[in-house]
Amino acid sequence: MTIAEKIPPQQTLDGYSFNKDLAHGPYFFDGCDTLVKLFRQRCEELGAKVSHREKDYGIWLSYTWTDFYQHARLIGLGLMSLGLQRGEVVSILSEDNKEWIYTDLGVQSVGGISSGVYTTDSASQLKYLVNDSESRFLFVENDEQLDKYLSIRDEMPSLLKVIVYDRDGLHDFSDDKVLFLDDLYAAGREFLKENPTRFDEEIAASRPEDTAILVYTSGTTGPPKGAEITHGNIIASVIGSLLTLPVKPDDEQVCFLPLCHILERLITVFTPIGLKSTVNFAESPETVFDNVQEVSPHVFTAVPRVWEKIYSRIMIMASDATPLGKWAFARAQKAGMARVNALDAGRSVPLGTRLSYAFWDFFLLSNMRRMLGMDRLRRGTTGAAPISPDLLRWYRSVGITVLEGYGMTESSGVISVNMLTAQKTGTVGLIVPGGEARIAADGEIQYRGPNVFKGYWRKPDKTEETFTADGWLKTGDVGGLDNEGFLSITGRVKDIIITAGGKNITPAELENRLKFSPYIADAVVIGDKRKYLTCLVMIDQENVEKFAQDKKVPFNNFKSLCAAQEVRDLIGGVIEETNKEFARVEQIKDFRLIDVLLTAEDEELTATMKLKRGFVEKKHKGLIDDMYGRE
Repeated sequence: MTIAEKIPPQQTLDGYSFNKDLAHGPYFFDGCDTLVKLFRQRCEELGAKVSHREKDYGIWLSYTWTDFYQHARLIGLGLMSLGLQRGEVVSILSEDNKEWIYTDLGVQSVGGISSGVYTTDSASQLKYLVNDSESRFLFVENDEQLDKYLSIRDEMPSLLKVIVYDRDGLHDFSDDKVLFLDDLYAAGREFLKENPTRFDEEIAASRPEDTAILVYTSGTTGPPKGAEITHGNIIASVIGSLLTLPVKPDDEQVCFLPLCHILERLITVFTPIGLKSTVNFAESPETVFDNVQEVSPHVFTAVPRVWEKIYSRIMIMASDATPLGKWAFARAQKAGMARVNALDAGRSVPLGTRLSYAFWDFFLLSNMRRMLGMDRLRRGTTGAAPISPDLLRWYRSVGITVLEGYGMTESSGVISVNMLTAQKTGTVGLIVPGGEARIAADGEIQYRGPNVFKGYWRKPDKTEETFTADGWLKTGDVGGLDNEGFLSITGRVKDIIITAGGKNITPAELENRLKFSPYIADAVVIGDKRKYLTCLVMIDQENVEKFAQDKKVPFNNFKSLCAAQEVRDLIGGVIEETNKEFARVEQIKDFRLIDVLLTAEDEELTATMKLKRGFVEKKHKGLIDDMYGRE
């Protein structure tokens, strides 16, 4: 029975009929109650349609849904021939690519549990994750990642085999515990000949309550924990995408965030399987801007750092324009912002503003969007970290809609999200259909719904700590719900600053205002149990270097750039302007620049480029003490 037959349709969207009040149930997607059942159905239905693309030697190559299914089947059956049992874990250590998702679905289809490992993780971190999950197999991308395994091979007793995707640099390599992907495919083909129906039988045996994937937390408050996400959780999340941020079957997407992260996994793997869209794998995180220009996606999801970087690039280009170009861009922004202000205030946009915006949009802004590869963009989305509301308004002013959402690993992705039909800047949107949120007495947001995870892998005590006595997920975030149901996040419970004077301050709003400046990449406000607030600032290298060059400020590396008095004065001016928007007790009295250029390999940053407050405060304790006179 289809959903249209089971539930009286109240709305039709992209070919699906649904009742929003009965959003979550086993009748969505024609009874497919697990991801792998839905995967098989999509592959049978779509066959020769392009599922994903990947670049090879500079050329975009297309792969069909049939390709997807056949490769996943060979991997799944190959692993079974090597001894993989239902409920066992397989780890994947690779950048985003088609083999990553083939492995993911192949493992899940035969009842295994897939677990991603960040390529920026060290060998010791890899050892911890493999041993904690008791992974039976490990997939690695290339010789670089294989070296991590080889350096600790005797310290991971659970592993049966390691499978390498890329042979480059390893043609003469031989090891009895290591094989290449081609070898696994060959094993899968032999198994398939002898067991032609086994793959389908394993898929049919999948249940909604089965653990499908492990997603490890970042480990900022202790050793990383493996969150068990079930097939039922994933189906609920895909349904949530359908009801809030639908993707059309002809839509193009770009994948570049780590697939280990629940956000990219939901956007790039789960949702396209549910909603039939096409995924384009970026060559690397460094080439994402070029790849977006080439693909011109219809929907695009990125973390705040990426949206901030795009804004910074546009500001650089504007500053390099001719005087006429600068004047025109300023006029276009002014017209766009006047339009946004009217819409946000619930007023009709005045005729003069509409005409002015239409003029500048036609002659300037549309060309800018085309240059960025966002001329077909229906919506952008942002998550995984807070973003400045001013930045979101700026994007809207130039004709790019970026919708902020909120979620966590433990909610299998999304808890709330702004939609094209219901959005409010400064909030993280409405709670997803089927979910509920409440605000505890201490201001913590608590949530329950069908997408809430099963628990932490073999850590019942940690699982119990994450839920209230009556079964609500404790998010650890502080916020509120307005009278229209829009959720706002003001910060993390553990990040609340209580000054020496007893004032409670959530630093996120201050930090987001600072990050709206094109010269500031990130900021950490300090002040717990202190007399006043201070701040550690990470400058935007590209924009500050250009500032220094334009002002003829001498520097020869990032450290000397941060030490330049003109640069410190520049950042001081940004902080001074930001302080004007806050009460005196909330103002920043002093700051220091972090003079080390951080990357995802550094422990201060997560893989999605968020500063880890605890690590930053510990590593830069000397700078902090200096701001307080070593009190």
